[in-house]
Amino acid sequence: MTAILVPMSVVPTIVVIEDDKDLSRYLEELLTSHRYLVYPVNQGVPAIKLVEQISPSLVLLDLTLPDIDGESVCTQLKKTFPSLPIIMLTAKDQGEQIVKGLNLGADDYITKPFNSDELLARVQARLRDNTKDPVIRIGDLEINTETFEVKRGEKNIPLTRTEYTLLHYLALNAGKVLTREMILSTVWAYTPDVESRVVDVYVGYLRQKIDKDFPQKLIVSVRGFGYMLRPPTP
Repeated sequence: MTAILVPMSVVPTIVVIEDDKDLSRYLEELLTSHRYLVYPVNQGVPAIKLVEQISPSLVLLDLTLPDIDGESVCTQLKKTFPSLPIIMLTAKDQGEQIVKGLNLGADDYITKPFNSDELLARVQARLRDNTKDPVIRIGDLEINTETFEVKRGEKNIPLTRTEYTLLHYLALNAGKVLTREMILSTVWAYTPDVESRVVDVYVGYLRQKIDKDFPQKLIVSVRGFGYMLRPPTP
């Protein structure tokens, strides 16, 4: 079944699928410094699952991955999310793979080593048509995904980066139950030695900031499953 992509375009969000740790870290730092929210993944199978969970604005995809090849990842993502922009990261000697990837639906490619300005220009070009309202609204909660400002009613709510990322993930899936494992793998992706109880701790932090001073509670626990950001009933 083909899914309708609900872009995280409300925030420029990029999944970087790259198994080279140094390059992945460089891409994360580069894109983050230009106000993108970045989720790095180093294998194809978990990358597909992550994209299905968060519906990003764009994917940067290395063609050579340790578990499955990038072409298979591209095929699966385009089958499920036809409108998802995918930019392939390729080596100079991967001409045949580039052609195949483009035929499979990839939108663009850039060869390694690449110029950072060129990469940013290609990313911006693929996101240029993204004109949706940058503010996520759930009841009286507002999340500005360009400035990363959060308000509830007239109250400005300062959040740490991790708190914001968690709230953003909950908001994108408002009305859906997210398990601790889903939250952990998305918000704390590839952070070593992190236990599931950290989810409970940070949900507690968010409740203190988002819900404490308001009669309508938005963040709810679903016993035995996880957490949900529940839109208020009319």
